[in-house]
Amino acid sequence: MYPLKFTPILKSTLWGGTEICKFKQLTPGLERIGESWEISHVRDNISVVSNGELSGKSLEELIDMYDAELLGKKVANRFGNKFPLLIKFIDACDDLSIQVHPDDELAKIRHNSFGKTEMWYVISAKENAKLYSGFSKSITPDEYVESMRNNTFLDYVLQHPLSTGDVFFVPTGRVHAIGAGTFVAEIQQTSDVTYRIYDFDRKDTHGNARELHTELAKDAIDYTLYPEYKTEYKDADNGFASLVSCPYFETNMLQLSTHGIERDNIDKDSFVVYICMEGSAVISDINGFDLSIEKGETVLVPASLAKVSITPTKSTKILETYIP
Repeated sequence: MYPLKFTPILKSTLWGGTEICKFKQLTPGLERIGESWEISHVRDNISVVSNGELSGKSLEELIDMYDAELLGKKVANRFGNKFPLLIKFIDACDDLSIQVHPDDELAKIRHNSFGKTEMWYVISAKENAKLYSGFSKSITPDEYVESMRNNTFLDYVLQHPLSTGDVFFVPTGRVHAIGAGTFVAEIQQTSDVTYRIYDFDRKDTHGNARELHTELAKDAIDYTLYPEYKTEYKDADNGFASLVSCPYFETNMLQLSTHGIERDNIDKDSFVVYICMEGSAVISDINGFDLSIEKGETVLVPASLAKVSITPTKSTKILETYIP
C-alpha cells in the first residue's frame, strides 16, 4: 500500500459559502458548499481513492481488501470493518443549530451507532465570528427543559470569540455550534447522530420551524460546568504540538518551515491521517513513494507504512490524527 488521497464529497447547504472551494483550490468554484467530507465511511457517503493504482476503489473496498494492513491490528479488532473517523471541512455563513451528540452507550441503544466525539481547528474566522461550546452558568436537566419552554436556553450557552488556529475539543454530551463566519477542519468519530437543541427560532420558506430533539437531548447532555472549553497549545516550529488526546483519536499539529520531520508509526498500530492547513509538503514512505500534500488536501497513510518523512516545500502546518 501507499499514502492515499480521496475525492472530496462536497455538500451543498443553505448556510454554506465559498471558503471550501477557495481553500482547496477547486475550480470552478461552487457557492453554498457547507462541508467537504475528506475521508468518510458513512453509509451513502463513502470516499473513493483518487491517486495511484488503487484509484477508483472505495474506502469500503480497501478495508475488505487490506483490513489490518490499512487500519492497524488494534483498530481492526476494535472497530471491525468500520473506518472510525470522519474528516471534514465546514464553512458556516450562518449560525448552525446548537446541538449535542450522545455517547457510545446511548447511541448504541438508540441508534445502533457510535457516539460522536469531535474536535475543531479554526482555519479562518471573519470579524466577530464565534463558536458556541459548553455552558456559561450552571443548569440542571429540569432547568434545561424549562429554558426550552420559555426560550431562554441561549442564555446558558457559552460563546467564544475566534482567531485562526484556535482548537476546541467537543466530547459527547457537550452542547455546541459553529457560528456564522467560521471555517474549520473537523475530526470526529464516524457517526451521523445529532440532537438539535436550539435553532435560533428560524423558519423555512413555508413558515415551519425545524424539528428539535429536546427530550432526546435531555439524557445526552453533560450538565457539568467546566472552567475552560477552549484547548490551549503552543506552536512548535519544525516540530509538533499535541492538540487533543482522547480514547477516539489523538491529534497533533506539525509545523515545518526549514526542514522535515520523520514520523515513526510502528507503535501506533493505526492508520494516520494528515490534513494540510497551510503551505505544502512531500510525504515519503518507506518504499520510496512520494506524494505531495497541498493546503486543503488530506492524505491517509496505511498502518503498514511504519515510517514516513514529511518535507516542507513551503512553510506548512499539517494536522496529524490517528487512533490511540
